[in-house]
Amino acid sequence: MSDVRVFTCESPGERLDKFLADRCADLSRTRIKRIIADGEVTVDGSVQNAGFRLRSGQKVTIVVPEPAPTHMRPQQIPLDVVYDDDELLVVDKPAGMPVHPGVGHPDSTLVNAVLGLDPTIGDVGGTMRPGLVHRLDMDTSGLIAIAKTDRAHSSITGQLRDRTVNKGYLALVAGTLSPAEAVIDAPIGRDPQDRKKMAIVEDGRPASTRYRTVANFLGCSYADVRPKTGRTHQIRVHFASIGHPVVGDALYGRRDLRIGRHFLHAAYLEFDHPGSGERVHFHSSLPTDLQSLIDSLEN
Repeated sequence: MSDVRVFTCESPGERLDKFLADRCADLSRTRIKRIIADGEVTVDGSVQNAGFRLRSGQKVTIVVPEPAPTHMRPQQIPLDVVYDDDELLVVDKPAGMPVHPGVGHPDSTLVNAVLGLDPTIGDVGGTMRPGLVHRLDMDTSGLIAIAKTDRAHSSITGQLRDRTVNKGYLALVAGTLSPAEAVIDAPIGRDPQDRKKMAIVEDGRPASTRYRTVANFLGCSYADVRPKTGRTHQIRVHFASIGHPVVGDALYGRRDLRIGRHFLHAAYLEFDHPGSGERVHFHSSLPTDLQSLIDSLEN
């Protein structure tokens, strides 16, 4: 469970990162800056940057995430490997598999499986998230890239930062999308009422999601979704915010007896290869559970 800490500023003019470093002796300055950058620090309810100068009486709230295990155990878990070379690995992750160890799932994660394939990846990008350059929710299936070298890690994270990585998802959402094609631009941050959820908040981090309706069925829409940014739960939060939650999403919508999870699949991934520089493209078909639901809707 996350650790929520609240402090009150008594000396105006102090930088936010220094203020927290002086009060959170168990956290390094680097980790505090990372937590701030992730939008997990608010000043009087608003997200601010590390260099923000505090005023007397302002309330600072920091949400310290549960630390990941510092040692990831390699496990022999079958993986659907889409691509593999000396620089990177692309895997088609099944629904129900967490990306990395955490509360409630200490092992049997994607990271454990990847280390079972190649233990040297444990030295790439830091021991907290070995090889990871992006993530998928546990119940989201589909494509995820793993860096096998520091060069690949730096290259792909840089492309993600510059928003030149093209990620495409297939989603089934409740109701009929109108307009059939649009961009949802709404900032995302922690839900002030429920810290386990994300929400549209005025001072959240900018987030943009483009969608295009592929087909309309009775009571739902099938959409091609292209997020420009990569915020936590972004697609799920954005669709819920316009009244069209992802089908089966118990957190932002409601469960669906026809499917055991939310209908969201990372079907497309495109970026520059960290070694050759060539543009590479990867595709993943809908898994059986999602395809079966689409088939039943079409009949």
